[in-house]
Amino acid sequence: MFAEQLSFLEKVDEKEVRKIVIQLLKEYRTLKVQVENKKECVSVGVDLFPSLRDSYNHNELKVKQIERALEQSLDDEELLIIEKKYLTSARIKDIEIYIQLGLKKDTYYDMKKRAMNRIATALGVI
Repeated sequence: MFAEQLSFLEKVDEKEVRKIVIQLLKEYRTLKVQVENKKECVSVGVDLFPSLRDSYNHNELKVKQIERALEQSLDDEELLIIEKKYLTSARIKDIEIYIQLGLKKDTYYDMKKRAMNRIATALGVI
């Protein structure tokens, strides 16, 4: 019965989903800095940098929704994998992460895939 229900859903290109989610996570890091900088400037009452476009509200909303997706749709291990892989400035290889976490290779990749799908679902990508 459950398999029949799933057959009604359109197939998605997992590589494309992964690519989009990775792009969003990398953009999130930058947008989060922008939002924090803007809040800091507003609290002090200064405007340090000129703005060529009015995208702050849009970007602030993106940051909030990505944070919610990360905090509320992932379990602790999935979140740790995503943080180590995509939310740090250091480039860490998958093998380093699954060794650090004491996971088997297959388990790690299953968790990473599940986390990517959960983020994509939470953000409405799929």
